[in-house]
Amino acid sequence: MSQSDENDVTAETTAEEYAPLEQDSPTPAESAEPPLSRTRRVAIALAALLTVSVALTCWLYVAIYRADQQLGAEAEQAAMAAAADGAVAVLTYSPKTLETDFAAAERHLTGDFLSYYTDFTQKVVTPAAKQKEVQTLASVVRKGIVSLAPTRAEVLIFVNQTTISKTNPDGAFSMSSVRVGLEKHDGRWLISSFDPV
Repeated sequence: MSQSDENDVTAETTAEEYAPLEQDSPTPAESAEPPLSRTRRVAIALAALLTVSVALTCWLYVAIYRADQQLGAEAEQAAMAAAADGAVAVLTYSPKTLETDFAAAERHLTGDFLSYYTDFTQKVVTPAAKQKEVQTLASVVRKGIVSLAPTRAEVLIFVNQTTISKTNPDGAFSMSSVRVGLEKHDGRWLISSFDPV
């Protein structure tokens, strides 16, 4: 057998050896990945749920928790100052300046308490103050936070009040404590309740 015959036989043998491999290789349609298994679908759903949970947690932190954290000493001082200033305005008036005094007080009030105060001063305080020439002067001597939230607060104040009238020109002195409820509107603390304790 010549060398060229040997080369032909070797080439044929090699071709025959690899022929089955070429026939067994998958067609393009068969090589596509099988549809997602149930386990894989569950894993993807859990990953999506985790992403939504993280996003919700971040939103809650920024919108709610961070707002609560911003209620520090400065916010307490602002609420207490609003309660004290409002209380002084509500409890201080003079017969010569009643309308001005009541209008100034109303700027510190909101909600049902504003309605009550307006009605009470018109129907009860104004006639009595004019008839008996009643003049009152109030000052807040102590104050403290009872509770504080982003839009609501309660402050306990201690008030000294002097009342002068035609029947008592020397004046009468009184001390009282008041639980002041506040609501925040447009960045301002306004009095929504005023309850002696």
